[in-house]
Amino acid sequence: MRSWGLSPAEQDELWARWRQGQSLRLIARQMGKRGPSIRAFVLQSGGIQQPPRRRPAGSLSAVEREEISRGVAAGDSCRVIARRLGRAPSTVSRELARNGGRSRYRAQRADAAADRRAARPKPAKLAAEPRLRAVVEAKLRLRWSPEQIAGWPAGLSRRPHHADLPRDRLPQLVCAPPWALRHNLRRCLRSG
Repeated sequence: MRSWGLSPAEQDELWARWRQGQSLRLIARQMGKRGPSIRAFVLQSGGIQQPPRRRPAGSLSAVEREEISRGVAAGDSCRVIARRLGRAPSTVSRELARNGGRSRYRAQRADAAADRRAARPKPAKLAAEPRLRAVVEAKLRLRWSPEQIAGWPAGLSRRPHHADLPRDRLPQLVCAPPWALRHNLRRCLRSG
């Protein structure tokens, strides 16, 4: 997620002020920041503070990547480096391959690249695929529940005007964030 020139401390202050109900214009003025930057930062997260990203338990740490870098510089094999780390040799080999190989591997650059790969900001399926959104919205207008819509793809191929929609995506779509649906359709949901 882009920081829009806000330090982590400023981001925390922004979210605290936002939760207190302050307007974005007032927050920008009090923090001495540009209004469009504050607005863009809040909008990119849907107006909700995202929890800090945590790496999965099995992923390599920055310290392990430094050890790989030292081992490569010393001319150690992947097996030797892996034994020192308590990891599989294939883990070290893949790490080197995806980050430039032995000749170009740098721990800090590899760690930053791993963060970028892990982030994977994906747009909501309903926001990205208008035809699919139209189908889900039509079912919501008919007062179908999300479970009914998710179970509906089995009959999708029998409807020629919907035959070209990706059948495997509808169940995920029903759980899309509320902003991906038109405002008046949120009221069609049977519960909050």
